[in-house]
Amino acid sequence: MLNLYPAIDLKDGQCVRLLRGDMKQATVFGKDPAAQAQRFEEAGFQWLHLVDLNGAFKGAPVNAEAVRAIRAAVQLPIQLGGGIRTLAQVEAWLDAGITRVILGTIALRDPALVKDACKRFPGRVAVGIDAKNGRVAVEGWAEESDVLATDLAKQFEDAGVAAIIYTDISRDGAMEGPNLDETVALAESISTPVILSGGISRLEDLIAARAYTGIGLDGVIIGRALYEGSINPADALKVAA
Repeated sequence: MLNLYPAIDLKDGQCVRLLRGDMKQATVFGKDPAAQAQRFEEAGFQWLHLVDLNGAFKGAPVNAEAVRAIRAAVQLPIQLGGGIRTLAQVEAWLDAGITRVILGTIALRDPALVKDACKRFPGRVAVGIDAKNGRVAVEGWAEESDVLATDLAKQFEDAGVAAIIYTDISRDGAMEGPNLDETVALAESISTPVILSGGISRLEDLIAARAYTGIGLDGVIIGRALYEGSINPADALKVAA
């Protein structure tokens, strides 16, 4: 089975989708994130993927009010990323009912903190690796590093990370199809489950991804394709199952 993670990206309290990580190219798809979360739950999805975009750039939570409203509106498990940089923030979000936190920038800056978080909160910490041309980008994708995505992922092999969420920034929001080759190569190189993010635009993308669930591809994140209607939720869930 391929797990599906419908995405709600939060910017200024609204549901948006960016084009290739550019905050200046944000399309607003709704002003009520909690209502959108309810629609995803009613459609039959089993998870929600939330990103605090403002928080990712600021380095601290910004859309906390919207996240709490979503948490109160649905029963689904939620994974949340964006601006989470300290153990105190990890603990606060888990205490607030978030199922799994995603650590991105801090995974590059302070891998020891991620490993500590995994020990303190087993199964509730994921690592988000966002890449341009195979190299890790941080601070809301605004800053590129010289670190290869695969090298960063391997640092957490024995840490107890729940999943690696791998985003090809060049594909994100572009509706051009996912970078399945790089994602599968990453999944084959590590034992941690991998979630594909960026570029899912049609059912054929889900069918192609489903073929790799046996080698560590846990699931896919779907954003713009759901909002624009190029993927029907019922069809997506049928393919994933």
